[in-house]
Amino acid sequence: MEKQNIRPKHSGSKQLFENPILERLSRTHIAIPVTLFFLTGMVLLYFAFTYAVLDNRVILGLFLIGFFGFTFIEYWVHRSIYHIEPTTEARSKFQYIAHGVHHEYPKDKTRLAMPPVIAILVVGLLFSISYFALNNYAFAFFPGFIWGYASYLLVHYCVHAYPPPKNYFKMLWVNHAVHHYKDGNAVFGVSSPIWDYVFGTMDTMDKNKVQENL
Repeated sequence: MEKQNIRPKHSGSKQLFENPILERLSRTHIAIPVTLFFLTGMVLLYFAFTYAVLDNRVILGLFLIGFFGFTFIEYWVHRSIYHIEPTTEARSKFQYIAHGVHHEYPKDKTRLAMPPVIAILVVGLLFSISYFALNNYAFAFFPGFIWGYASYLLVHYCVHAYPPPKNYFKMLWVNHAVHHYKDGNAVFGVSSPIWDYVFGTMDTMDKNKVQENL
């Protein structure tokens, strides 16, 4: 099966499910997951200082590891899962529902974040894994990780919903425009391009051409 060739539309949305409940659950306002993740991180940090009784330097170090570690997970999931090769009908359908619809309707603000129900399940699973591996240290590591996730959601929302700023952060808008409008197999990092440079997926085109579409 050939790789999907999705032409982006600059307005509108797409119905994914006939069931109205499932359709509603496939959408979210960006404030819901962002608020949920920041509050969850605050609660876990409270436990890190009170219940786990960890040294402040340990908490800071693990928090930063979690925060920057998320940038790799963001890159890997985007590249390896959201852009999975559609070699079968099932994989093609999964890829479109999980991410392809966003490439077709990149301006649809209701699908710029993982739906809350799925996000809660995924975060709960990841915290369980972290706690199993790190024990009480997870209370310091996971807040950084989940705040990294919330920060990514904010960046992703901003690059699709607002015009680029006239400062250093404009590169995030340009990079993501390359991914959406020039080469979907390049520039997978949204909140940071560091892993694209590490793994050689940073597109080298003349980005001035892309900026004209911003």
